[in-house]
Amino acid sequence: MRSVSLADIRETLLSEADAWTGTPYRYGGETRSGIDCSALVQRIYRDSFDISLPRTTAGQVLEGQRIERKELQPGDLIFFRPSSVGRHVGIYVDNGLFLHASSSSGVRLSRLDNPYWVSHYWQARRPEAAQLLVMRTTP
Repeated sequence: MRSVSLADIRETLLSEADAWTGTPYRYGGETRSGIDCSALVQRIYRDSFDISLPRTTAGQVLEGQRIERKELQPGDLIFFRPSSVGRHVGIYVDNGLFLHASSSSGVRLSRLDNPYWVSHYWQARRPEAAQLLVMRTTP
């Protein structure tokens, strides 16, 4: 794994956003013809950072350490509970933006301070492999 800066992570995520934006949401989907939130996170981590994450949101929420919202850095995972049984995950990009596969509008960047996301925010996590990635940031 090469040394990267937080700016590199942010730029990579913005590039992934450009490539994926508009891809429709499809529960269980894993391709550009349709993808769900956890598959998007898994693919971006694998393809852009060579980091393996579980396929499901239930598995991803167990990765790494829980962090406070004020500690968010590019690449951190953000989890939401939009219903009593549903879970949703996205990747924090920077400046209050996160990348996710929305069930209503497909892959997109959204604002973390949007009232909908604020009311459904659950937790943020930094997977162990991402911790190593951030620890290797260049000064």
